[in-house]
Amino acid sequence: MERKRVGIVLFDAVEVLDFCGPYEVFSAVRLDEAKRREEPSPFELLLVAEKGDTVTASGGMRVTPDATFATCPRLDILVVPGGWGTRRELGNPAMLQWLRERNAHVETLTSVCTGAMLLGKACLLDGLHATTHWRSLDWMRDSFPAVTVEYGRHVVEDGRVVTSAGISAGIDMALKVVARYHGEEVARATARHMEYPYPDSNARRVPLPPLAGC
Repeated sequence: MERKRVGIVLFDAVEVLDFCGPYEVFSAVRLDEAKRREEPSPFELLLVAEKGDTVTASGGMRVTPDATFATCPRLDILVVPGGWGTRRELGNPAMLQWLRERNAHVETLTSVCTGAMLLGKACLLDGLHATTHWRSLDWMRDSFPAVTVEYGRHVVEDGRVVTSAGISAGIDMALKVVARYHGEEVARATARHMEYPYPDSNARRVPLPPLAGC
């Protein structure tokens, strides 16, 4: 089996489910459900941070990264989560430069929630359709005029770039990426194993405030 390597970026105050949701999906995938306990996932996962220090996520969860920006090996898929910490990372040149460098080599670039703001700041969404957490849609629109912000869609796929709405939407985004690589049947089996409803509809699940998008 040729395993695809998935890198998930961490930083202080990252939203827990933003990175744990995709992590669970990719690690739960099996190409043969009958051999779930015998065979590994076709995805290899790495948690990556700027430095090797423990990262404190939202709610106080402490996580040790597997690799740093300097030591991270080649990646096939990059996941950029969001959370309150993105506000600080938007002004972190090391983060933005690393995202630009990795974007040039990964097959699939993804974000969850306000992770899309980091992609936008790194100029990786220019000319594309994208989305983010419902509270940040106007912020994205005003910050990145070269990006077409999708207000009504839960996950937005534009070529090799996949962005998603807030927090739990990262699970749906990851399932769509699984379907890209291994087909919808495998993605549906993964969701079933997780006891999670497969995202048949791509409509945004949280009603937007009346003025959103105006």
